[in-house]
Amino acid sequence: MREEGPQRHYAKAGTPTMGGIIIITAVITASFILAGRSIETWSAVLIMIAFGGIGFWDDYIKVVLKRSLGLRARDKLGLQLLMGILFWACLVFYLDRGSIITVPFSGATFELGYLYLPFIIIVLMSSANGVNLTDGLDGLAAGVTLFVSIAFAVVSIVTKHYELGIFCAALAGACIGFLVFNHHPARVFMGDTGSMALGGAVAAVAAITGSEIALVIIGGVYVLETLSVIIQVVSFQATGKRVFLMAPLHHHFELKGWNESQVVRLFWLLSLIFVIIGLLGIKPL
Repeated sequence: MREEGPQRHYAKAGTPTMGGIIIITAVITASFILAGRSIETWSAVLIMIAFGGIGFWDDYIKVVLKRSLGLRARDKLGLQLLMGILFWACLVFYLDRGSIITVPFSGATFELGYLYLPFIIIVLMSSANGVNLTDGLDGLAAGVTLFVSIAFAVVSIVTKHYELGIFCAALAGACIGFLVFNHHPARVFMGDTGSMALGGAVAAVAAITGSEIALVIIGGVYVLETLSVIIQVVSFQATGKRVFLMAPLHHHFELKGWNESQVVRLFWLLSLIFVIIGLLGIKPL
């Protein structure tokens, strides 16, 4: 447990973690059975496994080695950077994804060329760490990612990546199954193993379907959580003052007196709204 976390979270000490292994196993099994011949699907699966592996290493250090800060930030970011480079090469040279990005609602496209490399790295790292920041309350990350996964199942169908839609449906199903044990009071946490895997999986689908920018809208809750941390750090470094009572944003509402279930329901509702807005901006092929 982190000393700077909300006091009420100390009661959760000892709850089993690394439950992300369950999520990853379920998604791999369903994807293999229903979309085992799809190269796109297995590309997304491998990214999910790779980012889940980074999270697993982090969890192992925290849980087994008893170092609460986990994997050093530079090591974690370095591994994510490497995965981003490999995924870029897979997209451009193996899947013939190209380097064109599409702007939601307008349907305008831009050819990024080699700028697509830093772009896709940013997308992967932002998504993985955004889900990781969101995973701070019982059922929060799993519930939000459930809505996001359903949205990208729709996106996959609209963009004619049908097997990838199966992968997204498997993600959604795994989140539902996990919520049975993760809703408040949680009997198991997904840990960084699960949050990093989910973030990597969602970003991989967005990249393969050419909807990376739409991910910013559909995954709006991840964006809000990440921005709250950035704003908090910048404000404190620049002025010595905090904008929020605590970041990420869900902890701010906790310290305002909301109970955990109220905060989670609010963020689930926000996620649903972001998903609907994001889907309205998708242009079919």
